[in-house]
Amino acid sequence: MPLTTLCLRCGLCCDGTLFTHVPLRHTEAAPLKALGLPVREREDGTSVLPQRCAALDGRRCTAYAQRPEGCRRYHCNLFTALSEGEVSLDEALAVVDGAHALLAAAGSERPPEVEDYLDRHFRGRHGAARRGSDAS
Repeated sequence: MPLTTLCLRCGLCCDGTLFTHVPLRHTEAAPLKALGLPVREREDGTSVLPQRCAALDGRRCTAYAQRPEGCRRYHCNLFTALSEGEVSLDEALAVVDGAHALLAAAGSERPPEVEDYLDRHFRGRHGAARRGSDAS
């Protein structure tokens, strides 16, 4: 239950903050389109689900049971730390609240310190070369 609480308070992996898109398997595009979600095709013919996800209502996924494999597999650094007991739920929620506050204060242009915070606590990536990449 603490992991669900964390995800429902966060939503950064689905709202376009951490990733621009989620890669889809060939078999996932049609069911997502049937749900009314905007699936896009890359030049190479592979399909992606653009982020901000259209299935996101507030911070809750309305297509949770049908979510793609890339979404099912993804666990941010904070999720992993909470699941392994490295941080308490209260500590994890404070990090999420801190991220949302930083993003709100930064507006549309995120300074490097905001990206560094997101990299450290959520993406698990370091450096500008990895920003904006896939969720997988």
